[in-house]
Amino acid sequence: MPKLYITTSTGEKQTVEAKIGCSMMEALNSVSLVEGTCGGAASCGTCHVYFKDSAAAGEQTEDEGYMLEGLADFVAVKESSRLSCQIILSDVHDGAEIEIAPEA
Repeated sequence: MPKLYITTSTGEKQTVEAKIGCSMMEALNSVSLVEGTCGGAASCGTCHVYFKDSAAAGEQTEDEGYMLEGLADFVAVKESSRLSCQIILSDVHDGAEIEIAPEA
């Protein structure tokens, strides 16, 4: 069970234990840390997160890249930005440090 270390957009710290195979958005949504309005379709940006370690973030999908480009007019989009709905959790994510991006 991957353990995620979360910093909210207001600076609060929280630890979330998640199931392998579920999306990061599902794990964060289950404790009310992100909305995930589009249900995981990479079309709303309400699950935008920053990874402290870019390597743990993995590669963006093409659709995700387009959505993040659109968000850049409203919030900071970093090299480590990901939409948490596009990340399927595995043991690789155990110990990952994640910051919830501000709402657009």
